[in-house]
Amino acid sequence: MHIEELREYCISKALTTEETPFGPDTLVFKVLGKVFLLVGLDQVDVLTFNVKCDPEYAIELREKYEHTVFPGYHMNKKHWNTIHANRQLSDQALRELIDHSFDLIVASLSKKDQQKFIDLK
Repeated sequence: MHIEELREYCISKALTTEETPFGPDTLVFKVLGKVFLLVGLDQVDVLTFNVKCDPEYAIELREKYEHTVFPGYHMNKKHWNTIHANRQLSDQALRELIDHSFDLIVASLSKKDQQKFIDLK
């Protein structure tokens, strides 16, 4: 996976926006104003990105993919992972981690905002 594929996948998700609130070097994807993925735009050789993760699942992933999944860089390490793409995980597995992050954020939204997703279906 490369950064263009990552971006296309993220912005294809319902009610998602992309922003650069931390400056021009960090692209942030949000669903209804809540962050679900961050990626640095200044990466050259290796694509890494941060995604939210269930704490128990985060530990499991870090143990199973010790060369690919790390505690979230500059993030709450209990709830965020830094993923190194193109190592141990397939593109499909990377998309599943993005989906997991997105779903966690949607589940944390107010009932009113969650209804917006139901109305889209």
